[in-house]
Amino acid sequence: MKKLMWIVSVIPLLFTAVALQFMPDTIPMHSNLAGEIDRWGSKYESYIFPLLILAITLFWHLFTRHFEKKADRAKSDKERAEAQSNAKFLPIVGLSMAVMYTVMQAFILYGSYQTAVTDSTVASVDIAKVSCIILGGIFIVLGNFMPKTRKNYLLGVRISYSMYNDTTWRKSNRFGAIAMIAAGILTVVTSIFLNGNAATVMMLIYLLGATAATLIYAREGYDVEKKKTD
Repeated sequence: MKKLMWIVSVIPLLFTAVALQFMPDTIPMHSNLAGEIDRWGSKYESYIFPLLILAITLFWHLFTRHFEKKADRAKSDKERAEAQSNAKFLPIVGLSMAVMYTVMQAFILYGSYQTAVTDSTVASVDIAKVSCIILGGIFIVLGNFMPKTRKNYLLGVRISYSMYNDTTWRKSNRFGAIAMIAAGILTVVTSIFLNGNAATVMMLIYLLGATAATLIYAREGYDVEKKKTD
């Protein structure tokens, strides 16, 4: 999975290098909330995002190595299983983000080209709308993997209530996964029919709702488990 994560992460850099051969020297680099171009710049600035993608992938790679080493140093089967579980989950997160960024870069380059060659003052592609649709898909993917993580301080629903014991962790993350999947589905559906700005607002509302519901559920689960030990 780590190799696939790196392969996908390199793709934006490669197709950006190819795409720039067909781009005019000056292309749109930023637009305001109304979609109007407010900054033009050198086409070579397009390399910044692909390089940032590689940096983010390196971050996930190093985190994965941390858990792999932790599994090797583990003194108990439980600790080893938790570290191995997280080491398997992190590359999936990194791969999902790499896919999202790759698609975003493709739309950014396409939009920049179309706007530049037509000498338009308005962005050809609503990147915010595209981003929301992709993010919604990632919420769904990550939600499917959340229940598979073992208790840790980096991934999943990591609050004092959920980390009280293995039961509260399992239940909180299972509920949090459902909430995230629901937020993802709503984000995708909403984003299809709204513009980028409205879609972004709705996505944030869905995430806040999912987070609030998960916190409430985690607290209730904690109260139940606490009574058993009192």
